[in-house]
Amino acid sequence: MKLKPVNLLFAVLLLAIGVFIGGAWKETDRKTDSVENVVRQEQQSTAIPVTPANNSVISSKLNGTEESTIRLFESAAPSVVFITTTAIQRDYFTRNITEIPRGTGSGFVWDKEGHIITNFHVVQSAKKEGDKISVTFYDQSTWDAEIIGQAPEKDLAVLKIDAPANLLRPIPVGISENLRVGQSTYAIGNPFGLDQTLTTGIVSALGREIESVGGVEIRDVIQTDAAINPGNSGGPLLNSSGELIGVNTAIYSPSGAYAGIGFSIPVDAVKIAVPDLIQYGEINRPTIGIYPYNGQSSRIEGVLIMGIAEGGGAERAGLRSTKRDRYGRIILGDIIVGIDNRKITSYSDLILTLEEYRPGDEVNVKILRDEEEVDVDVVLGTGIQ
Repeated sequence: MKLKPVNLLFAVLLLAIGVFIGGAWKETDRKTDSVENVVRQEQQSTAIPVTPANNSVISSKLNGTEESTIRLFESAAPSVVFITTTAIQRDYFTRNITEIPRGTGSGFVWDKEGHIITNFHVVQSAKKEGDKISVTFYDQSTWDAEIIGQAPEKDLAVLKIDAPANLLRPIPVGISENLRVGQSTYAIGNPFGLDQTLTTGIVSALGREIESVGGVEIRDVIQTDAAINPGNSGGPLLNSSGELIGVNTAIYSPSGAYAGIGFSIPVDAVKIAVPDLIQYGEINRPTIGIYPYNGQSSRIEGVLIMGIAEGGGAERAGLRSTKRDRYGRIILGDIIVGIDNRKITSYSDLILTLEEYRPGDEVNVKILRDEEEVDVDVVLGTGIQ
């Protein structure tokens, strides 16, 4: 069958239109793909990389100082504990017994035997029978503790807990005599009850003196600007190697919160005191054998002897105590004003001076007797001051 010329022309026209439309469609797809590729490439070149939740990737983005601080905290934190004291109270009407929180603070593991070091003022409220001291570790396990040694004049106390050895991780002990102003410090504790808190700073000053709760000056105290708040007391102050250099004990602040000045008991003093606290329950310092007057008096510069310990060095040396005459009038005893040419003006001076000697040492004691200075040799003993 032959097509008419008109029909043949129409078919050719339809074929040409189809070919044109198909080519245009392919060109559009090609351009679209090209545009999409360009856009995709631009997005890839300008996109902000997303860091996956992977510690190894995150740590690669930290600088050396940050990584060192993180390692220090992760190593020391398991050794730091949260200390709480509670008292037993009976309701007057119901007669029910409840535990009342008394105080909180920090501490740290001293050895594998379960000894915990803290400040005396953190646990001093737990005095009555039934009062309780609890020690909480980083894993939130809590252990009952007892006070086995205390030194109010150093604001130190040693607690004992019965915990498994794998939980007890002692902090490495450093030295404080070679500290320098400006070196880094790290404080870990539980300020305001917020456990496992790290603050950083520097040694701001050395050789400070603060008064302990026992009324005796603590010498060579470390001053730091690492934030120390209520609840930090008893926690460790570390150097950049993660070694213990002090025990955080006090802050200087009109408001009671952090004001840039904190104080720590130097670790050299802690190393001397703790073995005695563990063995004897108190510091076994050499003594003269007197009962001193520990009050304030504008008339007395020195240490007034109120009583003499029987069998002590003072009794053997013939020192005199304060007494009353037959009419009830007070007759002052000897007043200690010097030891081996060192001036003694207060009870604190006497305590700190005697710490430099050992029991059995003989010292020259300068006393004021009847308004005259007298030198007496005394052999130091142990026990009562």
